[in-house]
Amino acid sequence: MRDNGIRLLVAGGAGFIGSNFIRYILDARRDWQVVNVDKLTYAGNLANLEDVESGERYRFFRADICDAEAVGEIVAEGEPEAIVNFAAETHVDRSIDDPALFLRTNILGTQVLLDAARRHGVARFLQISTDEVYGSLGSTGRFSEESPLRPNSPYAASKTAADLLTRAYFKTYGLPVLITRCSNNYGPYQFPEKIIPFFVTLLKKNEPVPVYGDGMNVRDWIHVDDHSRAVEAVLLRGRPGEVYNVGGGNERTNIEITKLLLAAMGKPESLLRFVPDRPGHDRRYAIDDTKIRKDLDIVPRVPFEEGIRETVRWYLENEPWWRAVQSGEYLSFYDRWYLQKGRS
Repeated sequence: MRDNGIRLLVAGGAGFIGSNFIRYILDARRDWQVVNVDKLTYAGNLANLEDVESGERYRFFRADICDAEAVGEIVAEGEPEAIVNFAAETHVDRSIDDPALFLRTNILGTQVLLDAARRHGVARFLQISTDEVYGSLGSTGRFSEESPLRPNSPYAASKTAADLLTRAYFKTYGLPVLITRCSNNYGPYQFPEKIIPFFVTLLKKNEPVPVYGDGMNVRDWIHVDDHSRAVEAVLLRGRPGEVYNVGGGNERTNIEITKLLLAAMGKPESLLRFVPDRPGHDRRYAIDDTKIRKDLDIVPRVPFEEGIRETVRWYLENEPWWRAVQSGEYLSFYDRWYLQKGRS
Protein backbone atom coordinates (compact mmCIF):
# COMPACT_ATOMS: atom_id res chain seq x y z
CA MET A 1 0.00 0.00 0.00
CA ARG A 2 1.35 3.44 -0.86
CA ASP A 3 2.16 5.74 2.07
CA ASN A 4 1.10 9.14 0.70
CA GLY A 5 -2.25 10.91 0.57
CA ILE A 6 -4.24 8.11 2.19
CA ARG A 7 -7.89 8.55 3.20
CA LEU A 8 -8.22 6.61 6.45
CA LEU A 9 -11.33 5.66 8.41
CA VAL A 10 -10.73 4.92 12.09
CA ALA A 11 -13.53 3.18 13.97
CA GLY A 12 -13.48 3.83 17.70
CA GLY A 13 -11.16 6.80 17.34
CA ALA A 14 -12.44 8.63 20.43
CA GLY A 15 -11.22 5.91 22.78
CA PHE A 16 -7.83 5.59 24.41
CA ILE A 17 -5.78 3.76 21.76
CA GLY A 18 -7.77 5.08 18.80
CA SER A 19 -7.38 8.73 19.77
CA ASN A 20 -3.65 8.33 20.35
CA PHE A 21 -3.33 6.64 16.95
CA ILE A 22 -5.24 9.44 15.19
CA ARG A 23 -3.05 12.07 16.83
CA TYR A 24 0.06 10.13 15.84
CA ILE A 25 -1.02 9.69 12.20
CA LEU A 26 -2.04 13.33 11.74
CA ASP A 27 1.38 14.38 13.03
CA ALA A 28 3.48 11.75 11.23
CA ARG A 29 1.57 11.75 7.92
CA ARG A 30 0.88 15.34 6.98
CA ASP A 31 -0.91 14.44 3.71
CA TRP A 32 -3.28 11.83 5.19
CA GLN A 33 -6.97 12.49 5.87
CA VAL A 34 -8.68 10.82 8.84
CA VAL A 35 -12.36 10.16 9.42
CA ASN A 36 -13.18 9.13 12.99
CA VAL A 37 -16.34 7.09 13.61
CA ASP A 38 -17.30 6.59 17.24
CA LYS A 39 -20.53 5.93 19.14
CA LEU A 40 -19.21 7.89 22.14
CA THR A 41 -20.03 5.35 24.82
CA TYR A 42 -18.75 5.98 28.35
CA ALA A 43 -15.11 5.41 27.25
CA GLY A 44 -15.34 7.43 24.01
CA ASN A 45 -14.39 11.01 24.71
CA LEU A 46 -14.01 13.79 22.14
CA ALA A 47 -11.93 15.70 24.68
CA ASN A 48 -9.20 13.20 23.78
CA LEU A 49 -8.92 14.90 20.37
CA GLU A 50 -9.56 18.56 21.16
CA ASP A 51 -6.14 19.49 19.78
CA VAL A 52 -6.93 18.11 16.29
CA GLU A 53 -10.69 18.58 15.92
CA SER A 54 -10.42 21.88 14.01
CA GLY A 55 -7.91 20.56 11.49
CA GLU A 56 -8.86 20.31 7.81
CA ARG A 57 -7.60 16.72 7.57
CA TYR A 58 -9.81 15.40 10.37
CA ARG A 59 -13.56 14.71 10.46
CA PHE A 60 -15.75 13.11 13.10
CA PHE A 61 -19.00 11.17 12.70
CA ARG A 62 -20.97 9.94 15.67
CA ALA A 63 -22.29 6.51 14.74
CA ASP A 64 -22.67 2.99 16.07
CA ILE A 65 -20.56 0.52 14.08
CA CYS A 66 -23.44 -1.94 14.41
CA ASP A 67 -25.63 0.43 12.36
CA ALA A 68 -25.06 -0.87 8.82
CA GLU A 69 -26.91 2.00 7.15
CA ALA A 70 -24.94 4.70 8.95
CA VAL A 71 -21.60 2.96 8.41
CA GLY A 72 -22.40 2.39 4.74
CA GLU A 73 -23.21 6.07 4.22
CA ILE A 74 -20.01 7.21 5.94
CA VAL A 75 -17.84 4.84 3.92
CA ALA A 76 -19.59 5.76 0.67
CA GLU A 77 -19.12 9.48 1.32
CA GLY A 78 -15.54 9.35 2.59
CA GLU A 79 -14.27 6.70 0.16
CA PRO A 80 -11.51 5.55 2.53
CA GLU A 81 -8.67 3.51 1.14
CA ALA A 82 -8.13 1.88 4.52
CA ILE A 83 -10.16 1.11 7.65
CA VAL A 84 -8.63 0.53 11.08
CA ASN A 85 -11.05 -0.93 13.61
CA PHE A 86 -10.26 0.02 17.20
CA ALA A 87 -13.96 0.09 18.14
CA ALA A 88 -14.68 -2.41 20.90
CA GLU A 89 -15.90 -2.94 24.39
CA THR A 90 -12.66 -3.83 26.16
CA HIS A 91 -12.92 -4.09 29.93
CA VAL A 92 -12.88 -7.71 31.14
CA ASP A 93 -14.80 -6.95 34.35
CA ARG A 94 -17.60 -5.35 32.35
CA SER A 95 -17.74 -8.34 30.01
CA ILE A 96 -18.34 -10.59 33.00
CA ASP A 97 -21.08 -8.24 34.15
CA ASP A 98 -22.79 -7.92 30.72
CA PRO A 99 -21.52 -10.32 28.00
CA ALA A 100 -24.25 -9.44 25.48
CA LEU A 101 -22.97 -5.89 24.98
CA PHE A 102 -19.51 -7.23 24.10
CA LEU A 103 -20.86 -9.77 21.62
CA ARG A 104 -22.90 -7.10 19.84
CA THR A 105 -20.19 -4.47 19.52
CA ASN A 106 -17.13 -6.62 19.07
CA ILE A 107 -18.58 -9.22 16.69
CA LEU A 108 -21.58 -7.68 14.92
CA GLY A 109 -19.84 -4.30 14.68
CA THR A 110 -16.81 -5.89 13.05
CA GLN A 111 -19.05 -7.71 10.57
CA VAL A 112 -20.76 -4.44 9.60
CA LEU A 113 -17.40 -2.77 8.99
CA LEU A 114 -16.12 -5.74 6.98
CA ASP A 115 -19.22 -5.71 4.80
CA ALA A 116 -18.86 -1.98 4.16
CA ALA A 117 -15.19 -2.43 3.27
CA ARG A 118 -16.04 -5.24 0.85
CA ARG A 119 -18.86 -3.35 -0.86
CA HIS A 120 -16.83 -0.20 -1.35
CA GLY A 121 -13.52 -1.76 -2.40
CA VAL A 122 -11.45 -0.66 0.60
CA ALA A 123 -7.81 -1.52 -0.06
CA ARG A 124 -6.87 -2.45 3.53
CA PHE A 125 -8.87 -3.48 6.60
CA LEU A 126 -6.92 -3.70 9.85
CA GLN A 127 -8.58 -5.37 12.84
CA ILE A 128 -7.10 -4.33 16.17
CA SER A 129 -7.20 -7.31 18.52
CA THR A 130 -5.61 -8.38 21.80
CA ASP A 131 -3.26 -10.96 23.25
CA GLU A 132 -6.15 -12.12 25.45
CA VAL A 133 -7.46 -14.24 22.58
CA TYR A 134 -4.64 -16.70 23.30
CA GLY A 135 -5.78 -17.41 26.85
CA SER A 136 -3.36 -17.90 29.72
CA LEU A 137 0.27 -19.00 29.91
CA GLY A 138 2.18 -20.83 32.60
CA SER A 139 5.46 -19.51 33.97
CA THR A 140 7.31 -20.04 30.68
CA GLY A 141 6.73 -19.58 26.97
CA ARG A 142 5.26 -16.80 24.84
CA PHE A 143 2.33 -16.43 22.49
CA SER A 144 3.22 -16.48 18.80
CA GLU A 145 0.87 -15.83 15.91
CA GLU A 146 0.52 -19.61 15.58
CA SER A 147 -0.58 -20.17 19.18
CA PRO A 148 -4.07 -21.66 19.58
CA LEU A 149 -6.89 -19.28 20.45
CA ARG A 150 -8.23 -20.13 23.91
CA PRO A 151 -10.16 -17.15 25.30
CA ASN A 152 -11.15 -17.28 28.95
CA SER A 153 -13.45 -14.25 29.38
CA PRO A 154 -16.50 -13.04 27.43
CA TYR A 155 -14.39 -10.09 26.26
CA ALA A 156 -11.61 -12.32 24.94
CA ALA A 157 -14.15 -14.67 23.33
CA SER A 158 -15.80 -11.76 21.50
CA LYS A 159 -12.44 -10.55 20.17
CA THR A 160 -11.52 -14.09 19.12
CA ALA A 161 -14.76 -14.37 17.17
CA ALA A 162 -14.10 -11.01 15.49
CA ASP A 163 -10.59 -12.13 14.51
CA LEU A 164 -11.90 -15.35 12.97
CA LEU A 165 -14.63 -13.46 11.13
CA THR A 166 -12.00 -11.08 9.75
CA ARG A 167 -9.92 -14.05 8.58
CA ALA A 168 -13.01 -15.58 6.97
CA TYR A 169 -13.60 -12.44 4.89
CA PHE A 170 -10.05 -12.79 3.56
CA LYS A 171 -10.49 -16.46 2.72
CA THR A 172 -14.06 -16.23 1.41
CA TYR A 173 -14.19 -12.82 -0.29
CA GLY A 174 -10.54 -11.94 -0.81
CA LEU A 175 -10.88 -8.82 1.32
CA PRO A 176 -7.33 -7.58 2.10
CA VAL A 177 -7.45 -7.82 5.89
CA LEU A 178 -4.77 -7.71 8.57
CA ILE A 179 -4.94 -8.41 12.30
CA THR A 180 -2.77 -7.10 15.12
CA ARG A 181 -2.77 -8.61 18.61
CA CYS A 182 -1.22 -6.30 21.14
CA SER A 183 -0.24 -6.61 24.77
CA ASN A 184 -1.45 -4.22 27.51
CA ASN A 185 -1.27 -0.54 26.53
CA TYR A 186 -0.58 2.37 28.84
CA GLY A 187 -0.25 6.11 28.33
CA PRO A 188 -2.33 9.32 28.28
CA TYR A 189 -6.11 9.44 27.79
CA GLN A 190 -6.74 5.88 29.02
CA PHE A 191 -10.13 5.57 30.66
CA PRO A 192 -9.61 5.18 34.42
CA GLU A 193 -11.07 1.70 34.76
CA LYS A 194 -7.79 0.11 33.61
CA ILE A 195 -5.20 -0.59 36.28
CA ILE A 196 -2.66 2.22 35.74
CA PRO A 197 -4.99 5.24 35.44
CA PHE A 198 -7.43 3.63 37.90
CA PHE A 199 -4.76 3.34 40.57
CA VAL A 200 -3.22 6.76 39.85
CA THR A 201 -6.58 8.47 40.27
CA LEU A 202 -7.35 6.55 43.46
CA LEU A 203 -3.93 7.34 44.94
CA LYS A 204 -4.30 11.01 44.04
CA LYS A 205 -7.34 10.97 46.33
CA ASN A 206 -5.44 8.91 48.97
CA GLU A 207 -7.86 6.03 48.48
CA PRO A 208 -6.78 2.34 48.68
CA VAL A 209 -6.05 0.45 45.45
CA PRO A 210 -7.70 -3.00 44.97
CA VAL A 211 -5.30 -5.69 43.72
CA TYR A 212 -6.90 -8.91 42.52
CA GLY A 213 -5.92 -12.19 44.17
CA ASP A 214 -2.24 -12.42 45.14
CA GLY A 215 -1.20 -9.72 42.64
CA MET A 216 1.05 -12.15 40.76
CA ASN A 217 -0.84 -12.08 37.45
CA VAL A 218 1.64 -11.12 34.72
CA ARG A 219 1.07 -8.82 31.75
CA ASP A 220 3.33 -7.50 29.00
CA TRP A 221 3.16 -3.69 28.78
CA ILE A 222 3.65 -1.39 25.79
CA HIS A 223 3.35 2.38 25.52
CA VAL A 224 0.45 3.48 23.32
CA ASP A 225 2.83 5.46 21.06
CA ASP A 226 4.78 2.29 20.29
CA HIS A 227 1.50 0.56 19.50
CA SER A 228 0.56 3.38 17.11
CA ARG A 229 3.84 3.00 15.24
CA ALA A 230 3.24 -0.73 14.94
CA VAL A 231 -0.30 -0.24 13.60
CA GLU A 232 0.99 2.21 11.00
CA ALA A 233 3.66 -0.26 9.86
CA VAL A 234 1.21 -3.16 9.57
CA LEU A 235 -1.28 -0.99 7.69
CA LEU A 236 1.31 0.09 5.14
CA ARG A 237 3.62 -2.91 4.86
CA GLY A 238 1.86 -5.92 6.36
CA ARG A 239 0.88 -8.88 4.19
CA PRO A 240 -2.89 -9.26 3.70
CA GLY A 241 -4.33 -12.22 5.56
CA GLU A 242 -1.57 -12.14 8.18
CA VAL A 243 -1.61 -11.70 11.97
CA TYR A 244 1.06 -9.61 13.72
CA ASN A 245 1.72 -9.75 17.45
CA VAL A 246 2.71 -6.42 19.01
CA GLY A 247 4.58 -6.64 22.32
CA GLY A 248 6.45 -4.34 24.63
CA GLY A 249 8.95 -6.79 26.13
CA ASN A 250 7.91 -5.66 29.62
CA GLU A 251 6.49 -8.53 31.65
CA ARG A 252 5.37 -7.25 35.05
CA THR A 253 3.20 -8.65 37.80
CA ASN A 254 0.23 -6.58 38.92
CA ILE A 255 1.84 -6.13 42.32
CA GLU A 256 5.00 -4.77 40.62
CA ILE A 257 2.91 -2.26 38.69
CA THR A 258 1.11 -1.26 41.88
CA LYS A 259 4.32 -0.70 43.81
CA LEU A 260 5.82 1.29 40.92
CA LEU A 261 2.80 3.60 41.01
CA LEU A 262 2.94 3.92 44.81
CA ALA A 263 6.61 4.87 44.58
CA ALA A 264 6.10 7.29 41.68
CA MET A 265 3.42 9.11 43.65
CA GLY A 266 5.15 8.93 47.02
CA LYS A 267 2.32 6.94 48.60
CA PRO A 268 2.61 4.31 51.37
CA GLU A 269 2.07 0.61 50.73
CA SER A 270 -0.61 0.70 53.40
CA LEU A 271 -2.93 1.91 50.61
CA LEU A 272 -2.60 -1.49 48.89
CA ARG A 273 -5.63 -3.78 49.33
CA PHE A 274 -5.83 -7.38 48.13
CA VAL A 275 -9.36 -8.27 47.00
CA PRO A 276 -10.97 -11.55 45.81
CA ASP A 277 -9.82 -12.53 42.32
CA ARG A 278 -12.18 -12.07 39.39
CA PRO A 279 -13.62 -15.13 37.60
CA GLY A 280 -11.48 -16.53 34.77
CA HIS A 281 -8.54 -14.24 35.54
CA ASP A 282 -5.70 -15.25 33.18
CA ARG A 283 -2.46 -15.80 35.05
CA ARG A 284 0.12 -14.68 32.53
CA TYR A 285 0.36 -13.17 29.06
CA ALA A 286 3.64 -12.84 27.14
CA ILE A 287 4.02 -11.87 23.50
CA ASP A 288 6.51 -13.24 20.98
CA ASP A 289 6.80 -10.29 18.57
CA THR A 290 9.62 -11.77 16.45
CA LYS A 291 7.51 -11.58 13.29
CA ILE A 292 6.82 -7.83 13.38
CA ARG A 293 10.39 -7.10 14.44
CA LYS A 294 11.84 -9.18 11.61
CA ASP A 295 9.36 -8.48 8.81
CA LEU A 296 8.49 -4.83 9.49
CA ASP A 297 11.46 -3.67 11.61
CA ILE A 298 9.20 -2.57 14.46
CA VAL A 299 10.60 -2.48 18.00
CA PRO A 300 9.34 -0.56 21.06
CA ARG A 301 11.11 2.75 21.67
CA VAL A 302 9.68 3.99 24.97
CA PRO A 303 11.60 2.63 28.02
CA PHE A 304 9.07 1.28 30.50
CA GLU A 305 10.18 3.15 33.64
CA GLU A 306 10.33 6.41 31.69
CA GLY A 307 6.95 5.76 30.12
CA ILE A 308 5.38 5.04 33.52
CA ARG A 309 6.79 8.27 35.00
CA GLU A 310 5.49 10.29 32.05
CA THR A 311 2.09 8.60 32.25
CA VAL A 312 1.73 9.29 35.98
CA ARG A 313 2.76 12.89 35.37
CA TRP A 314 0.16 13.25 32.60
CA TYR A 315 -2.69 12.12 34.86
CA LEU A 316 -1.55 14.36 37.70
CA GLU A 317 -1.33 17.35 35.33
CA ASN A 318 -4.67 16.58 33.67
CA GLU A 319 -6.87 16.05 36.70
CA PRO A 320 -9.84 17.95 35.16
CA TRP A 321 -9.88 15.40 32.30
CA TRP A 322 -10.17 12.32 34.51
CA ARG A 323 -12.42 14.00 37.04
CA ALA A 324 -14.85 14.74 34.20
CA VAL A 325 -14.93 11.15 32.96
CA GLN A 326 -15.17 9.64 36.45
CA SER A 327 -18.85 10.35 36.75
CA GLY A 328 -22.28 8.92 36.04
CA GLU A 329 -22.15 5.49 34.41
CA TYR A 330 -18.54 4.90 35.41
CA LEU A 331 -19.25 5.45 39.09
CA SER A 332 -22.33 3.23 39.02
CA PHE A 333 -20.25 0.39 37.56
CA TYR A 334 -17.47 0.95 40.11
CA ASP A 335 -19.96 0.79 42.96
CA ARG A 336 -21.66 -2.32 41.58
CA TRP A 337 -18.49 -4.24 40.77
CA TYR A 338 -16.09 -3.36 43.59
CA LEU A 339 -18.28 -2.24 46.47
CA GLN A 340 -21.52 -4.21 46.25
CA LYS A 341 -19.65 -7.42 45.39
CA GLY A 342 -17.23 -7.01 48.30
CA ARG A 343 -14.16 -6.37 46.14
CA SER A 344 -12.91 -3.43 48.18
